[in-house]
Amino acid sequence: MVSASTIVTNSQLIIPSRVALYSGNLDSVAPGFAELNSAATLSSTCDAQDPQVQLHELCGVSADEFWQAAEAGSLGLGQDELARVLLAIGIKYNYGMAPGVSATRTQIAAFWRSLQLRDLALAHACALGRDAAWQQFMATYKEPLTQAAIGMTRSATMGHELADAFYSAMFGCTGRDGERRSPLAYYSGRGSFKGFLRAALAQRHVDYRRRTGRETVLPADDVIAAPVAPAPPAPDLLARLEDSLQATLGALDAEERFLVSAWFLDRRTLLEISRTLRVHEATVSRRIGRLTTRLHRELLASLQARGMSRAAAEEALGTDPRDININLRSVLQTSQSGAFTEQSVPAEPERL
Repeated sequence: MVSASTIVTNSQLIIPSRVALYSGNLDSVAPGFAELNSAATLSSTCDAQDPQVQLHELCGVSADEFWQAAEAGSLGLGQDELARVLLAIGIKYNYGMAPGVSATRTQIAAFWRSLQLRDLALAHACALGRDAAWQQFMATYKEPLTQAAIGMTRSATMGHELADAFYSAMFGCTGRDGERRSPLAYYSGRGSFKGFLRAALAQRHVDYRRRTGRETVLPADDVIAAPVAPAPPAPDLLARLEDSLQATLGALDAEERFLVSAWFLDRRTLLEISRTLRVHEATVSRRIGRLTTRLHRELLASLQARGMSRAAAEEALGTDPRDININLRSVLQTSQSGAFTEQSVPAEPERL
């Protein structure tokens, strides 16, 4: 079964395709730098034929659609280059399917659409050394990564040094074989790009501490304790949570299912949704807010009805999405209510 989940925390509904619908292992932990390859190396298995033609044959969707969704043109990344990356990721993760299971054309297209396409294009354009991509990368991530580095080192000076070294490492270098190599080429778009970068930064900090630790004895008050890994959720807790999620989401009516799918899964904008429902963007925003609050409340009640205390239910809603196996699209498509159509939504006055 395709792994997916939904977690409601602090009255916010978090649908995993916002993180990654097909999430076997999210890109939250960066690998050792020795494992990383450039985008060209990653996609070498996909060079047998025109990558755009191969992509279209696999899923029936043109490479241009993914290229436009990723806004890759503004990053200096070509359609062939993005197509190669998508093909390589699809092969590596079997299009989100279990090992040995063949994906249909629809499932392959859905897998690629579920990726963080904009972040994926940015990462691989940076890995290829495109100036436009690096300008956008630094404008977006320089400040938060520098602050994260200062927090890790507990020193403004050391934090800036760590951040500068990190940017240099991410920029990459050219190996003996002439291939450009950057850790950013390892990002697969299946998880948060910001989480990937923070994990890579933390790993570089750990590596630095290990190297300098052999030369300098650190004072006791400067040692940062390693975080304790949380224990995996109990199977019975996961079963109750999955049952509650399926029951609660499966009971949504057609319009509510459309809102959940459009906003959290398809990442459509308020403007796009408002045009479909023929209401104002502010109306859509209010509906989504009310729906997430209600789902949080109903999930708590459902968990309590399954024998959990309120405190335990609140804690259960904080479960890591990767621990839960639910095909969210399937739940929403096979719920008890009828199918949603644009014609089924009556027009109503726009309200600000």
